[in-house]
Amino acid sequence: MIIYHGSTIPVKIPKIVKSNRLLDFGEGFYTTSNKEQAVRWAEIVAAKRNESNRIITEYHFDVDEARNCLNVITFEKPDYIWLDFVCTNRSGRVPRESYDIAIGPVANDQVYTVVALYEQGVLSKEAAIIELKVQNLYNQILFHNENSLKYCQYVQHIKIGE
Repeated sequence: MIIYHGSTIPVKIPKIVKSNRLLDFGEGFYTTSNKEQAVRWAEIVAAKRNESNRIITEYHFDVDEARNCLNVITFEKPDYIWLDFVCTNRSGRVPRESYDIAIGPVANDQVYTVVALYEQGVLSKEAAIIELKVQNLYNQILFHNENSLKYCQYVQHIKIGE
């Protein structure tokens, strides 16, 4: 499978990133199989850093081999289990299940609003899931530890806009 990472620099050797923000799947190295999503991430990073470079780095990910050797959590859609996992990570708590790689929907800006309303108790879990099912969600693949990065092999990088 081909996957992508969006940034302002080429990332030939991925690293586990300790974020100062609480993210959907926790700390690690985030990628996606959707090139458009990676471009969007590169644009967001460039805007935050006030830089003009927007680069997507392409990798080969042997997902079947990873599933055979590691603990890979896969969320096919935004359901109750996914919602609880995202809320746990975004609250800074440690998920009950240990994992090496997490694959599933990415909570985009509209989804963040639904998740926040659920976390605040404004929406029930059932209402939040109904709202999430109407969203156009991209995916994300998180490499959560150093061992998992062995399955993320650099292919090339592409500068956006050239």
